[in-house]
Amino acid sequence: MSQPIITTLTVVGVGLIGGSFSRALKAAGVVQRVVGVDLDADNLALALRLGVIDEAAPSLAEGVRGAQVVFVAVPVGAVSTVVAQAAPFLPPGCIATDGGSVKEQLVLACEPLMPAGTFFVGGHPIAGTEHSGAAAAFGELFQGRRCILTPTASTDAAALNLVRRLWQAAGSRVECMEPATHDRVFAAVSHLPHMVAYALVHAVARSAEEEENILAFSAGGFRDFTRIASSNPAMWRDIALMNRGALLDMLDRYSAEFNALRERVATGDGPWLEEFFHTSKRLRDGII
Repeated sequence: MSQPIITTLTVVGVGLIGGSFSRALKAAGVVQRVVGVDLDADNLALALRLGVIDEAAPSLAEGVRGAQVVFVAVPVGAVSTVVAQAAPFLPPGCIATDGGSVKEQLVLACEPLMPAGTFFVGGHPIAGTEHSGAAAAFGELFQGRRCILTPTASTDAAALNLVRRLWQAAGSRVECMEPATHDRVFAAVSHLPHMVAYALVHAVARSAEEEENILAFSAGGFRDFTRIASSNPAMWRDIALMNRGALLDMLDRYSAEFNALRERVATGDGPWLEEFFHTSKRLRDGII
């Protein structure tokens, strides 16, 4: 077990990501005490009973007072609000960081909110499941997964290094990326697939209105492809709105590819379809 890196971590939003970060750091022995803050009192009580956190704070102000690091694990649309509300109560030297999957707008909003002598470091662990809440948290979630940190010219080097060390202790492979670049990358590889999954469920459900019990025939392919449509709706609402520019670009690209596919199906162009599918298979197999 490692030596402690920090004495007190405060997790705001003790769900899958926040709870798993706490569990991972506690298991690694790099934090002595974890304080939880959550709007859902039942979820916070459950987190305490399960040992996800060591102490449940009655308020955000109380929760962050003694923290060396505050991990904000709430939907991206609420991160800057949490940072603004916590800022007056942060002790000198405190580092606030987050786990949101949109970075440019969020980092630009949060950096100016930090009082002198405190620091903000944007972060995004590339891990998750479709489940939520403290009961879904598990310490192995980040093992072998990437975590992207998004420093700017204003980011304190020592704060960045400490956040990097915590994510490495949680099992992540840490990389740094400019916030706008991050948002373009994840619009393509994460945000677009979620939009497609949600849209597919809607399309099939509307067909089910015409063909009774059509969903009863859904097999593994449909269920696997649409698994991510079971993710938190409020979270994905915020992601879609906060990263709308990059996401719209990717939706347009997807629409162009889909329309080309539709045209070749309509014209019965078998050779084109086979080549299209072959290319997609090769690219997909290359990821694995």
